[in-house]
Order: sequence, then C-alpha cells, then structure tokens
Amino acid sequence: MDTRSHGFNSTALRILAMVLMLIDHLGATLFPDAVWMRIVGRLAFPIFAFQTAEGYRHTRNFRRYCLRLLAFGLITEIPFDLMAAGTLFYPFHQNVLFTLLLGLLAIRQLDGFRAGLPTSELLARFGRLMLVLAAGVLLLPDYGLLGVLTVASFFLFRENKPAQFLALAAIHIFGYESGSIPLLGGAFWFPLQGFAVLALIPIWLYNGKKGPGGKGFQYAAYGFYPLHMLILGFLQMT
Repeated sequence: MDTRSHGFNSTALRILAMVLMLIDHLGATLFPDAVWMRIVGRLAFPIFAFQTAEGYRHTRNFRRYCLRLLAFGLITEIPFDLMAAGTLFYPFHQNVLFTLLLGLLAIRQLDGFRAGLPTSELLARFGRLMLVLAAGVLLLPDYGLLGVLTVASFFLFRENKPAQFLALAAIHIFGYESGSIPLLGGAFWFPLQGFAVLALIPIWLYNGKKGPGGKGFQYAAYGFYPLHMLILGFLQMT
C-alpha cells in the first residue's frame, strides 16, 4: 500500500495556503477587529516558504523559476501597495514574492557548500549568500530577513522535523516583534506571529506528490496573488 496517497499533495497544499492568505488579507483590510483571521493567516507564509524549497528540489530550470517569481513580484507590487498602504507606490514594504525569490537564491548558494570545494569557491558562495541576506533587510520585503531564513530552513532541515519546528519557533515566536493575544483567560500571552508554527501540521502531511493542475494551475495561483490584492485595495477605497 502506498501511504503517500494520504495527506496533502502539492496542489492541495498550495490551495490551502491561498485560502489562508485570503483570510489573512481580508482580516488586515476589511475586518481589522477579527483577530482570528490574522491568526489563521499566520499559517500561509510558512507553507509558501516550504513549497518554494520543494520547488527548488524539483525544478528543471532554476533560472526560469527565479524569473517567474521576479515577474509576478513586479506585477504584484502596485496591487500590494494599494492594499497595504492605500497608494500606487510605497517603497518601504515589498510583497512576499520577493521574499520567496531571495529565499530561493539563498538556497542556491547553500546547496553549493560541499566538502572539497576550493577555498575561493567557498568564499565566493559565502559572499553571494551574505548579499542575498543583506537584500532581505535592505529591500524591505514582506517578512524581511527572517522570511528568507524561513525558506532556507525548510531546505536545510527537509528530513528533520524537530529541527524544522525549532527553526520555525525561533523565527516566528521569538524573531518578530508582533502583537500578542491573551490565552487561557488572559493568564498567558502569545505573539500573534507565533501561530505560524502551526503551519507545520499541513506541511508534515505533505505526501510528496504533485497533484492535478499542471502549468495552468501554477500560473492561475501566481495570478491570484496580485488579483485578490487589487480587489481588496479597491474595496478599501469605496
């Protein structure tokens, strides 16, 4: 019996992440008092980060993968600015596709660190990795440097679930300054961003299968990102 028939395939996992992202953005824009929507939405980014790391393993054309993220990141920037800041141009916060792109570039450099490489090559890869991480700070992408590290952690600890949990907890519970909400009748306060750790539940249910949809679904999923932001941006203006 093939146990991989159970759980989430890649298509189902992406649909789940898209739904969670939509709930999060609805909470951020139209329903700011619905804290539960922001809690649910915390699970979206780690799933996208995980799928980016998985995409690196399976892509047959790394350059094309990067260009696709870059192209849709540029397409998304105006809708993102409209939704997040109510303006067509806001240079102080970039959309998450740039975060995923930087995470992908970081993985590329990490994947090249192998025993026996010449010192010059190791130093070159280390230098390029530092440039990518610096871009995670200077370009101000969504989730910032820690978002880039989230993508990289799923690549580094793909076969190590305890390490995945520790990395995600360190980044999202202790790494971000975010508002906290009361739990257990107010006896315990938990950072809102920390709920991102719960994304490991569907991630660990991933069965390694691609699922239906093909290229058509892939591009529809990319297109959903700027489209829903554009709609939410206009709804906020009405």
